[in-house]
Amino acid sequence: MNKPLFPEVTVNGVTIASAEISAEAQNHPAPRGKPGLAWQSAARALVLRRLLLQEAARRGVHPEPAEVAPGRFETTEEAMIRAVTEAAISVAPPTEEEVQAVWLRDPKRFMSQPLWEVSHILVTGEDAKVRAEKMATDLASNPNLFSKLVRDNSDCPSAANGGALGQLSPGGALPEFEAAIAKLSEGQITSHPVETRFGWHIIRMDGLAPGRPLPFEAVRPKLAEAIEKVRWARAARELADRLIASAEITGIDLHSAPRGRA
Repeated sequence: MNKPLFPEVTVNGVTIASAEISAEAQNHPAPRGKPGLAWQSAARALVLRRLLLQEAARRGVHPEPAEVAPGRFETTEEAMIRAVTEAAISVAPPTEEEVQAVWLRDPKRFMSQPLWEVSHILVTGEDAKVRAEKMATDLASNPNLFSKLVRDNSDCPSAANGGALGQLSPGGALPEFEAAIAKLSEGQITSHPVETRFGWHIIRMDGLAPGRPLPFEAVRPKLAEAIEKVRWARAARELADRLIASAEITGIDLHSAPRGRA
């Protein structure tokens, strides 16, 4: 009889079927040619899941599945894991002093988004790139041609407003368009056309309001939430460590499992 590729895994006497681990491994990427890493990661995940379910049973946790999306509810096991985690983990929200101390380490990390006021010429069609490159060359020697070129050549409805797109901020434009904007100073025109799925653009930066450090009161809610999430993740790891330490597990060494950072 052939020896199995991977050992049998048990958690407190309960076997996790190899087929279940193999199915779970599809959700754990691994380098090409090293399927064992995906299997080990999947096995660790299923062992921890089994430990949490066993802890829920020990505590007598029997919650009603919650609705996680319109018309979609947790499975019974998902509800048990959620409930036992909530019961076992208690994280105190950070105090005002703790949140402020984190902010004071480097206030410049918390900036408002810049605002860009831009105009553009959009060129479409088979010869769009050639036409756009010609206009970019003309503008390099005479930037005052921009309004005329918009009026005579732009295929964007914004041509009626001189090509003005109004104010934009990060996330408000296509990535390649936004990347070009971010490199412009006020009054500058892109030296080369920028391609997007809409065509070829020549962009002018009409106004620029750089991001500014935000006051503590503006960042306090999100910063407090982030601190609490870090604490929760640390507490969740500690819970997992306690469950692993008190369990009888065979087939895999969880004590050498890779650890993430809070």
